[in-house]
Amino acid sequence: MAIKIGDKVLDGTLYEMGEAGPQPVSVAALTQGKRVVFFGLPGAFTPTCSALHVPGFLALADQIKAKGIDEIVCVSVNDAFVMGAWGKDQKVGDQIRMLGDGSGLWTKALGLEMDLVAKGLGLRCQRFSMLVENGVVTALDIEAPGKFEVSDAASMLKKLDALTS
Repeated sequence: MAIKIGDKVLDGTLYEMGEAGPQPVSVAALTQGKRVVFFGLPGAFTPTCSALHVPGFLALADQIKAKGIDEIVCVSVNDAFVMGAWGKDQKVGDQIRMLGDGSGLWTKALGLEMDLVAKGLGLRCQRFSMLVENGVVTALDIEAPGKFEVSDAASMLKKLDALTS
């Protein structure tokens, strides 16, 4: 069963590429007392993820953060090395934190896993966007398989506009 609005976001350990290598990031610590936008996607360097999803959040990062968002986090079932390289390739700088869920444990715990074994991609994350406020999910959009219609940055910005007006 997938996470839903009103649920406490499950703690888990994601990994971020640091100067000394992969660094653990506790989801509970990341979201405590903060407003965090997460967006998840199937994989680094994949077509829609690289051409639309990350660039969209990067283009609107300042507007999203102006709505009182402390962090924007991209999550994928990739390791920290891949997420770090992808972040450099996408030129995210400090606008988006690129966090890897290499084993997919957090993705599975949220009920957002997607089986792409038949396509040679293994277990992946469904495409989603989620607003977490002080550890509680207050907005969530999960894409239908193969779609990119509701988890984009513009849709999240509209939700934030509605929540702050």
